Amino acid sequence: MTLHVVAEFRANSGREDRLRTALEAMIEPSLAEPGCLTYHPYTDPNDPSHMVLVEEWTTPEALDKHFTTPHFFHVRDVLDQILAEPMIIKRLVSA
Repeated sequence: MTLHVVAEFRANSGREDRLRTALEAMIEPSLAEPGCLTYHPYTDPNDPSHMVLVEEWTTPEALDKHFTTPHFFHVRDVLDQILAEPMIIKRLVSA
């Protein structure tokens, strides 16, 4: 069973590029982690302040380990400075 994660972000006005850059910087190190199958950020074409991150992990434990990595701690600190509202994270499994 794989675990799918959908995370939503909304940047403060004028911080849209910083949000995109921060999420794109997470792609390579996240995909290098054991258990990370996909890691794709998307921008809403009608609202560049709104981004969605779609991830796929082999196990919940692999995702939990992701949340302890240096690159995750770094992006979390960046997001704390640029988000207009708290991020929303949904964990999904196949029905």
